[in-house]
Amino acid sequence: MARIMIIDYEKIAADMAKLSLEREGHEIETFVNPAIALERIRETEFDIVVTGLKMKDRDGFEVLRSIKDLNPRTKVIMITAFASLDVVIEAVRGGVHDFFPKPLKTAELRESIRRALG
Repeated sequence: MARIMIIDYEKIAADMAKLSLEREGHEIETFVNPAIALERIRETEFDIVVTGLKMKDRDGFEVLRSIKDLNPRTKVIMITAFASLDVVIEAVRGGVHDFFPKPLKTAELRESIRRALG
């Protein structure tokens, strides 16, 4: 079992991923606001953070850097509808464990989490 945070401005997508991952026995917290999510990360250690790239008040790369500064061991999985080769390269260089285009398939996410916990 892992402690996982999901940050996504699409609440429905975050809730669907949460339900799927809870069935696997993981403890999940979801956030639509990245600033509030980062405050939570300062209080609690998460094994994995699943985050969007484009969000209303904060860029996913900002979130990635903040997470890695707070706890370099936290695995980050990034999801986006705005994927390009340059974005993927920047994400990998920033320390992303995995990268998925939207719409996110929950089976792919579960498999990525298994590998991250590996």
